[in-house]
Amino acid sequence: MFSYSPRGLSKRPRYHHAGTSARLAGRLASSAGFSLIELLIVILIVAILAAIAIPVFASQTAKATDMQAKGLARTAETTAESMAVDRNGEYTTVTTEELSRYEPSIRVSASSGQAYLSEAVPGKSTYSVTAKATNGDEFTISRSATGEITRTCKSPALKTGCGGAAAGSW
Repeated sequence: MFSYSPRGLSKRPRYHHAGTSARLAGRLASSAGFSLIELLIVILIVAILAAIAIPVFASQTAKATDMQAKGLARTAETTAESMAVDRNGEYTTVTTEELSRYEPSIRVSASSGQAYLSEAVPGKSTYSVTAKATNGDEFTISRSATGEITRTCKSPALKTGCGGAAAGSW
């Protein structure tokens, strides 16, 4: 890429023209920063991404609070079965207070940050326990006299815990 001149080899590239670097420097100095259109396009893209991400995040938060209530209902179910073993197979003492005494991790008082056991219905050979999530969804586990376990839910406010319906099973 060297050119030949009468004085010998020149280290200057053949395509180099006088004044090119001055024009390039002037162009760079005048285009420092972004144009208004470029900034508006970037803001639009960020707004679209936020519009997609925020509902997804809210949905995951609702699912997490529902999972906490479902876990509490399962813990209450296991505790009720353990209590029945100690009482000759009867569920007559399955109340919220007794379940909490038997298993201290079961919360029975309402709080804004955690699910709690809102109801426990005892019976001789049946019982029902209901856990309430912080978003209002309720998850119930019931045992029939034949030993059949059913799981039902009510989701009056957000309709997230029951597969998008106000009631269902889980």
